[in-house]
Formats: sequence, structure tokens, C-alpha cells
Amino acid sequence: MIDNARALKPSHVPSDLYHRDAKIGQLADALRPIADGDTGENVLIFGPSGTGKTTLARFVVRKLERETLDFRWGYHNCISGSSKTEVLYGIMRDAGLGADLKKTGSPTMAFIDRIRESDKRVIAIVDEVDVLEDDTTLQALYEIPNVTIIAITINEDDLFAHLDSRVQSRLRSAETLTLDRFKHDQLVDILQARIRAGLRPGTITPDAIDYIADVAAGDAREAIGILRSAARSVSRDDDRSQITTGVINQVRAAALEEIHLERVEDLGTHKRLLYDIIEAAGEIPATELHETYEERAQDPKARSTRRRYLANLEEKYGLIESNGNGRGKVYAVPEF
Repeated sequence: MIDNARALKPSHVPSDLYHRDAKIGQLADALRPIADGDTGENVLIFGPSGTGKTTLARFVVRKLERETLDFRWGYHNCISGSSKTEVLYGIMRDAGLGADLKKTGSPTMAFIDRIRESDKRVIAIVDEVDVLEDDTTLQALYEIPNVTIIAITINEDDLFAHLDSRVQSRLRSAETLTLDRFKHDQLVDILQARIRAGLRPGTITPDAIDYIADVAAGDAREAIGILRSAARSVSRDDDRSQITTGVINQVRAAALEEIHLERVEDLGTHKRLLYDIIEAAGEIPATELHETYEERAQDPKARSTRRRYLANLEEKYGLIESNGNGRGKVYAVPEF
């Protein structure tokens, strides 16, 4: 049933992006000066989860890479590490620079210098940029003359609410792309493309494709995750040879849980510790959560930083939920 498992991964960058032509063109225009040996325009990409922000950035950068070899690019997701050291090290290493440098023990300036000393232009894709711990991280990247930044996050207001005025000023001059949730028919097109790339012909009914698009409600990550779980389920069952709406109903909860766990695996040390404390407790009051965190963390983050982490884990990634306010707030992990 499954011909290409990679094509069924939500993180897979396909050969074509459907219903994003205008955004592809906008981002490509911003980066085009790099092909001429210049620095591209810095870019901000906003949009809800599942709208293809990261896929768009990777797709356009890879397309540019095929056209010109005169640049390097590095990707870092701040949800996995949001300190200045982690971000700069992540960009540097992913761009193929500084293989001899260690994340621990090397000064941050060494990462900056290694990027600066590159004989090529560097595109820095900084995902989930709103959870950065230090405004000077973006400032440092801005001040490297051969770097072009693509910063990705969900909400524009949340990003600017935490930034220093100098960084705000630089960001507001960047090219801005805003992605909306996919419409039902658009999501069907995206699913059909993944099906052609990843599954054998005739292994899913048209009704099932339509149903996935319905239940995913514009979220391509969720839709592709459900498709992947359904394909795996049927391929393991000798009595079934086709994905139907019934199969979708059976696997949907498990698919959502798998997506949830993949997001948990991406969490950096302190965010993961907060999540693990909540999950182990079942339900935990905010005061107890912070006390437990402070007992277990080797180098605890400030309470204000922790609150921002918790807000992101709840509001943007749906990894936790809460009830109440202030000292009466209680956290839990949602059930599937």
C-alpha cells in the first residue's frame, strides 16, 4: 500500500506546493538578490499551525539552492532550544559551518564569527521565533552582513509584544507573508498530491479523502498525519485493502496523539521538563508546578520566561491545557 513513507510525513517538503503560488513568488523575490551575490530581504512568515510556514520557507530556499550554489542555509526551531547559544549554534551547524565547535564550552561569539567568516551568503531560518529567550539573538544575526533572516511564528502581535524596540524596528521593515488556513478543496488537493507520491493507486476512497479534509479543518499537518496513520493501519491488516471513512474514524485519535508526541519530542530541555511534570501529575496547580520545576531544573529559567513557555505550549501547540487564573490555575495534558 505504501510506496514512499517519506511523502506521508507532515514535515516532508514536496516537489510542488499547492495553493501557495503567490507566497512562493513573494518569498522568492525577497531572496532573489542572493543569487546575484547580494544580501536578500529579511522575511517574517506568520500563520496558524498547519498552514505550511516552515514547508514554504524550506521549499523556496531549496529551489534557490538549485539555481545558485553561492549561499548556505541553516534551520533552527526555537521550540527545541531558545537560548542565544542554542539558536546561533543550530544555524551555524545546519549551514555546514563550525563542525569543529562545540555547543557547550565555545563562546557565543565563536558561532557568530564562523557565520560571518563564511565566503558565501547565509540564510538563517529561525522557526518559532516568538519563544526566543533573548532579543539580542536576532540583533546578533541582523548585524552579520552576509546573513538574511527568515523568521517564522504563528502570531505577529505575540512576536512584537516581547521584543526590544531596536529589534522591533528592524523586524517591521522586513518583508511579511501571512498564511491563512487551507480551504476544504485546497486541503483535498494537498492530500491527493501526497497520496500520489506515497500510496499505490486505488488504496483510498474519494469519500475518505474528503472526510480527512473535513475533520482536519484547514490544518495540513493534521490532515497528512491522519492519512499516514490510516495507511499504516490498513497496511498491517490483511483483511483490509483500502482506506475508508470507517478507517479514518478508527485512527483519528491515535493520529492526533502521534502528532502531539512528535511535538513533545521537539521540545527543548526546560519546556520538556515543564511538560513532563504536568503529564506525570495528571493535573497540577501552577504554584506546585513552578516549585517542582525549580527543584528539578539545573539552571532554572525566570518565572516570567516559564510563563511564556507555558502559554506557548497551551495556546500555540495544544500540548497542555489549563483552568483558572493566577495562583488558582491548574495545568493538565489534554486527552485524545
